[in-house]
Amino acid sequence: MAIENRETKEKKYIKGELIHTIFLNRDEHFSIAKIKVLETNESLEENEIVVKGYFSSLDEGEIYLFNGRFEHHKRFGKQYHVEHYQRYIPETKDGLVSYLSSDLFYGIGKKTAQRIIHTLGENAIASILQDKDVLHKVPGLKKEKANRLYEDLKEHQGFEHIVIHLSNYGIGLKMAQKIYHFYKEETIRILQEEPYQYVFDIEGFGFQRADEMARINGIPMNHPSRIRAACIFVLQQSIQDGHVYLPIETCLYRIDALVHGQANAISPEAITQEMLELNKQKKVIMLDSCIYLPSLYYAETGFCTHLNRVIENKIEEQTTQAELMKIIGEIEEEESLSYGKEQFQAIEQALSAKIMVLTGGPGTGKTTVIKGIIKAFAHIHDLSLDQKDYKDNTDYPFILTAPTGRAAKRMTESTGLPAVTIHRLLGWNGKETFEKDEQNRLNGRLLVIDEFSMVDIWLANQLFKAIPDDMQVLIVGDEDQLPSVGPGQVLADLLAGNALPSVKLSEVYRQKEGSKIIQLAHAIKNNTCEESSLQKDHDFNFISCTEQQVVEVIVRIVEKAQKKGVDIRDIQVLAPMYKSAAGIHRINEEVQQLINPKTNQKRQIKWKDVFFRTGDKVIQLVNQPDDNVFNGDIGEIVAIYQEGENGNEEDQLVVAFDEKEVAYDKKDLGNLMHAFCTSIHKSQGSEFPIVLLPVVPGYRRMLKKNLLYTAVTRSKKSLILCGNKAAFLRGIKEEDKERRYTTLQKWLKVINLHSDAEEEEEVSPYDFL
Repeated sequence: MAIENRETKEKKYIKGELIHTIFLNRDEHFSIAKIKVLETNESLEENEIVVKGYFSSLDEGEIYLFNGRFEHHKRFGKQYHVEHYQRYIPETKDGLVSYLSSDLFYGIGKKTAQRIIHTLGENAIASILQDKDVLHKVPGLKKEKANRLYEDLKEHQGFEHIVIHLSNYGIGLKMAQKIYHFYKEETIRILQEEPYQYVFDIEGFGFQRADEMARINGIPMNHPSRIRAACIFVLQQSIQDGHVYLPIETCLYRIDALVHGQANAISPEAITQEMLELNKQKKVIMLDSCIYLPSLYYAETGFCTHLNRVIENKIEEQTTQAELMKIIGEIEEEESLSYGKEQFQAIEQALSAKIMVLTGGPGTGKTTVIKGIIKAFAHIHDLSLDQKDYKDNTDYPFILTAPTGRAAKRMTESTGLPAVTIHRLLGWNGKETFEKDEQNRLNGRLLVIDEFSMVDIWLANQLFKAIPDDMQVLIVGDEDQLPSVGPGQVLADLLAGNALPSVKLSEVYRQKEGSKIIQLAHAIKNNTCEESSLQKDHDFNFISCTEQQVVEVIVRIVEKAQKKGVDIRDIQVLAPMYKSAAGIHRINEEVQQLINPKTNQKRQIKWKDVFFRTGDKVIQLVNQPDDNVFNGDIGEIVAIYQEGENGNEEDQLVVAFDEKEVAYDKKDLGNLMHAFCTSIHKSQGSEFPIVLLPVVPGYRRMLKKNLLYTAVTRSKKSLILCGNKAAFLRGIKEEDKERRYTTLQKWLKVINLHSDAEEEEEVSPYDFL
């Protein structure tokens, strides 16, 4: 039978009957299947072929039209990579009757199918999908049966029909799935009538793509929905720079720049009018010359509300200073140490405050103070620190948490107590929901949050939602490190807002042990670092070289360390940029070639232009909560399996992260990157025995004081800088002037007002709007 389908005439296709499914990933809708070829305009002699792609569902015995391209697999031979597909619908009346009366459609017999086709014609399927009410025209068709037929047709044809339509706009299967999941049968109507709605609702759908769809569908360039979508897009883009809001004038300017140059010029007045309309619809919030996305506005104000709630619930029994001094003395004897004046003050303050902020640079004894606070808290409240003394882990009164797995592991190593990531503590499901929130709060008495400078406003709000009224909280961080990757600068704003009691540790204890790394870090912190500060010492060296030589120097240092028997896992190269002659990608290639070259005995797997081999050091780039692996975790590839081995249906590699192993299918390898060299941002919250830090003029736009300070403080035992001293000295004098727009300090004033008003009614940031 010839195929009278416009799309298939214009494209290469294979029409085939599904024999069986070889592999199915239901979550990703990814399948590999074998089909019997019935008809094709491809150069194909085989009667059977393997197809692979992203399908909503495939049913054995059914016939499909596939559009795609051939690929040759080294083991399984020729395969058809499907880019678009649809269930084949016969286009003759007899064929349509057979299709509708098949087992796919419950309760539709041959006679009913004949009545449907006789009434609605050869375009019956498309007509029903477009408007289910046309089924009312079919004589004798009961309402329940008509509704069931419509739902079944949607299930079997809706997605395929939409994929074909979206493909005309250059939208691939993955994005099509995301769009269909959100809009269902409304997808095409919205695309044709309101394409800018995609910018509002579909993550990752850009303004420019919506603009192109609008142009194709004849929507004018000065349409109100275009201006509104541009506003939302501008605010979404500002999140990448860490902003919680934009000044209205700035937002107006950026919208104008985005829509400028199109036909029908848009006036500033028209843009302002649509911004006000978005505010009226609560799609943005405009307040005091600021414009927010609602999620960020409510994150900031919500965080402050929960801070206020916890602070409101006062500590009932305060320990006298005499009692505290006795307890601290006992701890000093147990730990064989003596707390300094600052450290004692920090312990005292933390025990008497509902929430306290502890800050300080490296070597100032933050860990010592944290341990002292926990032990003193246990003494005061007669609590055991041994988990075995509690029937259930949920009864354990001490909660230690940090933003990353490596930071949590450091907490466990330094305190001897269990610590977890914030996401794991809150029971994050990997998408938008958390198990712990205001309806299901944490159990415990004392919460310690380390590396708080890394926490963005979204996560801070989510965490404080889950904190019960009677819990005491210790926030720990270093305000001179890089701010969070996400929006906000929560730690810096807390300190600047003076809403919470805080103690800054400034006396350096490890400096007394002769640590040049600690000296350098505090010289950077205190703006006293000069060229003389870069002189060689037992734990520090600066190797001068040109930008062209720096990668070779790094390789030689690693090679020399390797010959001395240094474990390569103890060496970490840190760099600020990925794509440059001295960038992270290039360094990773060269170091891999040195320490883990290709051999006949070593397996490898290719992902784009990268070869992963057993023994490679890799870093996780995204959160995978189901596997308990999170962004920034570093591991080692311990196994690579080819298709058919170990029960897997495709190539697979296994990474060991500390004591757990995680398997990655080939399509998931984009979640990994080599970690011989990582970005300084990714290293935050971690410590490494040996750090190599290249600093060259080519990094100029990235070289800022907080970035270099963060890199230097990642080193535990040895720090080697290489490159240009002048570039380093310029960088540490360059403050990060890219201000983040936040209003957290404004809301923190509400807490200050309320802390002095014992008898007043509860105050919320919302009351001041």
